[in-house]
Amino acid sequence: MRLPTMTRTLICNCNRTMPLDSAALLKALPNLSVLPASATSTASATTAPPTIHTTLCRREAPEFQRAAKSGDDLIIACTQESRLFLELNEQTVGAPSVAERPIRFVNIRETGGWSKDSAKATPKIAALIAAAQLPESEPVATAGYKSAGHCLVIGAADAAERAAALLGAGLQVSLLATGGGALAQRRDLAVHAGQLTALRGWLGAFEATWSSNNPIDLDLCTRCNACIDACPESAIDFSYQIDLAKCSSHRDCVRVCEAAGAIDFQRAALETTAAFDLVLDLRAAPAFTQHAPPQGYFHVAADERKLFDAVLKLRDLVGEFDKPKFFHYKPKLCAHSRNEQIGCTACIDVCSARAIRSDASQKGKLVARARSGTTPATPVAGGLGGGIIVEPHLCVGCGACTTVCPSGALAYATPNTVDQGKLIRTLLATYGKAGGRDAALLIHSQGAGTRLIDDLGRAARTDKAVHGVPARVIPLAVWHTASVGIDLWLAAVALGASQVWVLTTDEEAPEYCQALREQMALAQAILSGLGYSGRHLRLIEARDARDLAALDATLQAPPALAVSKAATLSPQADKRATLELALDHLVAYAPQALPEVIALPAAGAPLGTLIVDTDKCTLCLSCVGACPESALADNPDKPQLRFIEKNCVQCGLCVKTCPEDAIRLSPRLWLADAGKARKSQRVLAEAQPYACIRCSKPFGTMKAIESMVTKLAGHSMFQGAAAERLKMCGDCRVIDIHTNPDELRITDL
Repeated sequence: MRLPTMTRTLICNCNRTMPLDSAALLKALPNLSVLPASATSTASATTAPPTIHTTLCRREAPEFQRAAKSGDDLIIACTQESRLFLELNEQTVGAPSVAERPIRFVNIRETGGWSKDSAKATPKIAALIAAAQLPESEPVATAGYKSAGHCLVIGAADAAERAAALLGAGLQVSLLATGGGALAQRRDLAVHAGQLTALRGWLGAFEATWSSNNPIDLDLCTRCNACIDACPESAIDFSYQIDLAKCSSHRDCVRVCEAAGAIDFQRAALETTAAFDLVLDLRAAPAFTQHAPPQGYFHVAADERKLFDAVLKLRDLVGEFDKPKFFHYKPKLCAHSRNEQIGCTACIDVCSARAIRSDASQKGKLVARARSGTTPATPVAGGLGGGIIVEPHLCVGCGACTTVCPSGALAYATPNTVDQGKLIRTLLATYGKAGGRDAALLIHSQGAGTRLIDDLGRAARTDKAVHGVPARVIPLAVWHTASVGIDLWLAAVALGASQVWVLTTDEEAPEYCQALREQMALAQAILSGLGYSGRHLRLIEARDARDLAALDATLQAPPALAVSKAATLSPQADKRATLELALDHLVAYAPQALPEVIALPAAGAPLGTLIVDTDKCTLCLSCVGACPESALADNPDKPQLRFIEKNCVQCGLCVKTCPEDAIRLSPRLWLADAGKARKSQRVLAEAQPYACIRCSKPFGTMKAIESMVTKLAGHSMFQGAAAERLKMCGDCRVIDIHTNPDELRITDL
């Protein structure tokens, strides 16, 4: 294990193009550690005002090498020349390798130093450096792939063979000719003919199924071309498949192919299934229609540029690979299914990779086996049930499922919500301590989002009409923009942010953008209802660099009303806990008198109450057994249905379970007693207990027993003594059966 070291930060003003204030940075970052300015000094780290380098990547490179040889962790406030610094580190005698000692880079140039108000950007730059000083997240479990390079190319014969030639000798290529085109005379590749009927799996584990009903078997065909010469209808071409619409049953082709036996009109249609590691699809319509197809599958159609890009990527996909398991799943919190009923499907609906599927069918089988006595049932909170299954090999790490999950059963793993919350808190706390006001947190992806921010910063440097990233806008790069949701958004506002903006590009699937809009509508409804004026949440859609002008204008939007006192809360691993902490602070410092209720949009609402029709409710308590979040409970002392509103995730399982159709959802934030009432248990429905007609012990409810007696009154099996036993408790019913055996009926057994 590597011993703990100091972290040193090297800052460069990029040839004096950024007005950096070293004294102000040190004031905002008292733990900023730098080497003494003298290149000949060997003194230890100091907290004197940091040296602002001018050309760290050129003339002052020896300063970097001196820092590298110190063995301490390094932060370089420059991403422009990150590759050069990494190479220089490897060439520096006595400097640990990057594997032994990390070097991190933070962009302060395009993100603020090159904007039109760069002179005011010191608080933001300090915040970005402070965030870079945080330790890396702990590694998470991985999903492994193993590919031997067996690639299936699907498409017209000639196009498939051409693509196979581009793939080269490094891959083992098989062709599935789906019609049209000519095959080469030489048989250099395994060639199949037919129509793809199914394709499933992922990198290293694809399973393709195709059907073929053509009389010519390509495995037996020698491509001698005798059949082509013999066919009077020209129904056979160099694809070596028969056009059955042209064929008039002369069968001359069968006669000339007698030796090879490749043509048989009596052959039954064949269905073939085979395994492949990679798939290159040249057909017009893809095999996978979701936004994020499985890794290892490339659909290029007739696009030459896409074909060459795919070929380059396919060549590299041989060997063993790992990727992070991006999610944590807690089945006990899952509100997807209970008691053979489906509730929340938010994660399944939003997943653009189709990596999530329902396990409710397995739940049904489990219940059936348990009832038959063939296997013990595994109880899950809320009853016998299954939840969801997330396939980590298909998951692309977008995190949208964690954003829309109302209960927190799905949580993002890398970075986890605690680390992500710590990062947000550090950014905002440092920004505020340095004198910054009205911070707007700009969440963007590490890929296309970062490129757009960089493009905007460079444009501001050369174009007087472009403002660049304003001093109050703090960029936050994440693996995927959909991975941060309402809990962290509201936590950011509670921590002092004026606004939270999410920048999306063409990387994001339409499902993600819709989910983000819905969640933002919820968060904004809460903030507006509490009296925080202005627009706090915004989804910024910019597809590419052509949208820079619109992005530039959007980032200059006025601030919204921020909380009067920034919270010191720490976001938790549990989504609901973080949400409650943020709500408590925002409610406590609300700028106006609290309303009784804030109505919330129905789409995706994770907060709300239940409205019970007491005339219909028989207090059967089926809803209590269905509730996965312990929001509903009974009272062991009297017939009551009790409810804790804070726990309700609005999954709807109670609604679907209720046999009387007596429950409906009502999304809202209830603020009675400053929000404390929603955390307390209250009674939604109660009824008079029914007394046993034999011993007077209460059992059931008056309404339930009377309803049962009424419904069974006309049934032949419930007459006389049998009808009276319906009004008895369980003990008295048994006693009465043994006391009056002559009146025993089948239904009493």
